[in-house]
Amino acid sequence: MSTHWLDSIVFDLDGTILHSLPGIEYSIREAFAVTRRPFRDGDLRELIGPPISTILSMVGNVKDERTLKLLEDAFRTSYDDGGWRKTELFPDTKVVLEALRREDFRLFIVTNKPKKISMRIMEYLGISDLFEAILTRDSRAPRYSGKEEMLRTLAEQHGIDLQGSLMVGDTMEDAKASTAVGMPFAFTAQGYGKIDHDVAVPIVLRLDCLGQLLPLLVKELVHD
Repeated sequence: MSTHWLDSIVFDLDGTILHSLPGIEYSIREAFAVTRRPFRDGDLRELIGPPISTILSMVGNVKDERTLKLLEDAFRTSYDDGGWRKTELFPDTKVVLEALRREDFRLFIVTNKPKKISMRIMEYLGISDLFEAILTRDSRAPRYSGKEEMLRTLAEQHGIDLQGSLMVGDTMEDAKASTAVGMPFAFTAQGYGKIDHDVAVPIVLRLDCLGQLLPLLVKELVHD
């Protein structure tokens, strides 16, 4: 491969690398059943991505902080007890990540998912060692405000050139965070979010699936 214009790739986790919907949906249903709260039944796909408290609030139209805390505690009990094991890798994900490492790309994760469960899932699926660093909302106290702050911290701590890197994600949150810090953004449509073609954020790559990433990098992002 020729010289890269980038050497670092930062990935979102849920909806980008992990097909996490089955486990999250299972534990959401458990949480509402345990707390005997009604919730909006239907496709949760487009709700995946924000912190779980935000998802629970939207699913059950819950505004009361005490009720939301009960739901979140019930969700985490269910998810930690085994719901997380329903998580899968999207097709070809591990092959792509291993190929990127062979090509000397530095790989990182930024995610809203708590660190403990993120590491447990990634170790379970055999991909944790492929990443140089994994940054989550709760990687520090106080928690990070969002992915924009996490990206800036990641760049400072690991000497990442933001303009010479790539963020890969599946939501507007990912797109806005990368745009805010000046990092080029690649959108993967296999996930849970949606970004219209006329949206006012720059997207350098649109992927139907993560398996397209390396061929497109070779074709479009490499120069002599």
